[in-house]
Amino acid sequence: MKNDVRYKLALLFLLLAPPLLQSLRAQSVGMSSPYSRFGIGLLNDQSQGFNRSMAGVGLGVRYGNIVNTMNPASYSAIDSISLILDVGMSASFGKMVQGTKRVAVNNAAFDYAHIGLRLARRLGLAVGYMPYSSIGYEFASPEEVIGKSLTTMQPNTQEVGYSGSGGLSQAYIGLGWRVYKNLSVGVNASFLWGSYYHAVLPVYSDGGVVVDSYDSSGKVYDASPKTYKIDLGVQYPVRLTHQDWLNLGLTAGLGHGIPQDLEITEGYNTDTISSPFSLPYSVAFGVAWQHKNSLLVAADVHHDFWSKCRQPMETGSGYVGIEGGYRDLTKIAVGAQWTPDPLQKQYWKRIRYRAGVSYKTPYLKVNGNDGPSELSLTAGVGLPITNRTNNRSFVNFGLQWLRRSASGTGMISENYLLLNLGLTFNERWFVKYKIE
Repeated sequence: MKNDVRYKLALLFLLLAPPLLQSLRAQSVGMSSPYSRFGIGLLNDQSQGFNRSMAGVGLGVRYGNIVNTMNPASYSAIDSISLILDVGMSASFGKMVQGTKRVAVNNAAFDYAHIGLRLARRLGLAVGYMPYSSIGYEFASPEEVIGKSLTTMQPNTQEVGYSGSGGLSQAYIGLGWRVYKNLSVGVNASFLWGSYYHAVLPVYSDGGVVVDSYDSSGKVYDASPKTYKIDLGVQYPVRLTHQDWLNLGLTAGLGHGIPQDLEITEGYNTDTISSPFSLPYSVAFGVAWQHKNSLLVAADVHHDFWSKCRQPMETGSGYVGIEGGYRDLTKIAVGAQWTPDPLQKQYWKRIRYRAGVSYKTPYLKVNGNDGPSELSLTAGVGLPITNRTNNRSFVNFGLQWLRRSASGTGMISENYLLLNLGLTFNERWFVKYKIE
């Protein structure tokens, strides 16, 4: 009976979590970055509680008490007696700089929710929700127009307002299967949905009096993308010594076009672009060295083929979806985790200490130039929830410094301090007790 209640609670969470978290995220994101005006927005970090403070490494990480969505082959290692629930949220405090101008930006968001369990011998299951991209910005570009008002002698001005909101979220289900000895394979099948909204609203003032606005000269881009995403994974652990393992990981994502159209309303006219968006093919390779249960050192390399993807662009004959608006993205990350002695009773010796560094090249092009690259430094801890030596459930707390900058003239640079909080609940739901 007790297990029946738990199954029902888990099922209820699976049904309610994605729309609930999406609603909360939509309310809390606010302004994100002016760079989210380009492409399908800023690509969200796909890491979670156990690896966010290790710069997001995870392709070769293989533990039985976590849900590692970075590589679905890892699901085959999930503990047979456990149900794992992992949720996370974050807050960011940043500053945008352009020349002498500085603007503070503060955001908060729910980041992910995952559930993992063992379905059968050698077969693990994971389901969950996490964002894929985000769009959020609002700024204006005022400029003086030649001439002055004949009545007030004040300058004639035109202010162009830019705003955008939306992004893509994904709900996924994944399987990991240990096919032979140490070889495991896996797949994540995701459903992506969201909104794509950008508005350019010029306002012309004649001597301080507004004489023209959006009704005749504004431009709005609006779409509601919906599509699927398939990611494949492989893991192969190699025993080096009695106390050392080297885990190899490989993933591949299948790129394709997104079938939804984009409507562009300019003044009183509306144009429709057929399927102007795409998702990229991707490949990634990672390696993780594990010494006993105390030390983990991992490195990942990701490469996304964005240059082959379509995006809406304006040409001499109108708006079309064409290639050439992106460049390929590469991310390199290195991270480590150290636990002094996970079997000791002293609490501080069972804390997981983490650190990492990553660098990511841009996938965007801004006015023909490369968009912003990202440099990130991370550090954090995994705090056992109970004062016992089972080390099953953790509070994951991390700090991240992120710099986003582009090399072009007049580009905006962004510096953020992010506070990350994750809760990993690992409960022994499937233990068979004997009554004597």
